[in-house]
Amino acid sequence: MRGPGPVERRLLDRMKRTPVCAALIDPEDFEADAAAQTAERAIRAGVGLILVGGSTLANQSKLDDVVKAVKRVTRRVTTSRAASQRVPVVLFPGNISGVSRYADAILFSSLLNSTNPYFIVGAQALGAAEVYKAGIESIPMGYLVYGRESATSFIGQVNSIPTSKPELSMLYALAARYLGMRTLYLEGGSGTSEPVPSDVIRAVRKVYDGVLIIGGGITTAETAVKAAESGADIVVVGNMLQSDGYERKLRRITSALGQSAPHK
Repeated sequence: MRGPGPVERRLLDRMKRTPVCAALIDPEDFEADAAAQTAERAIRAGVGLILVGGSTLANQSKLDDVVKAVKRVTRRVTTSRAASQRVPVVLFPGNISGVSRYADAILFSSLLNSTNPYFIVGAQALGAAEVYKAGIESIPMGYLVYGRESATSFIGQVNSIPTSKPELSMLYALAARYLGMRTLYLEGGSGTSEPVPSDVIRAVRKVYDGVLIIGGGITTAETAVKAAESGADIVVVGNMLQSDGYERKLRRITSALGQSAPHK
């Protein structure tokens, strides 16, 4: 089994200095030109990673168009940076339709708390050939979704983990660790207003020594720093990118994270 590739190593190197803010662009919400514009503004605001994907994406050609447009931006905006500071474009697929050969890498994830085996390993088996043919870097990731009100939990047929029982999250985190998943994503759910609680993040951090990503409900510098101080290596901003004044909010988030201590 291969170890971390160049994109993953680049992110690991950056996380040694400070927690990373990632911008999640859902092709269902953005046309290619708008996605490129949003990515450029996000990079100039200080994000270190662009994620592309969503739980309801079905249009493969639109995904390709969005990824290509965003890649043109990342090449132009960050071409003068050192290799370790360039911003990668990484797929965050919700299904087999989320694979594009134009991306830098893919979060090859298993929705560990789904009640449907399709989202645990079925979709992964079907999509593996596309990832292999595309030749893009694969980052193995466990994925846990909390709550029942988001599109992610509905589509993924999630057996929601009670946030009042952090020890249950710890069990899944240990399973991800022992299965060799170098990254673990705790997701409040797309569009949620409730971030993953700090005590859950801290509990997971105690037993999981890989890259810990936190998403869902991150809309302020305070919630981002709270997640980072609890153990997050990467915090993800998604729906906020469609709100008025998001650039100002994003700068506050990246600035605050820049003053937070790393966990590696």
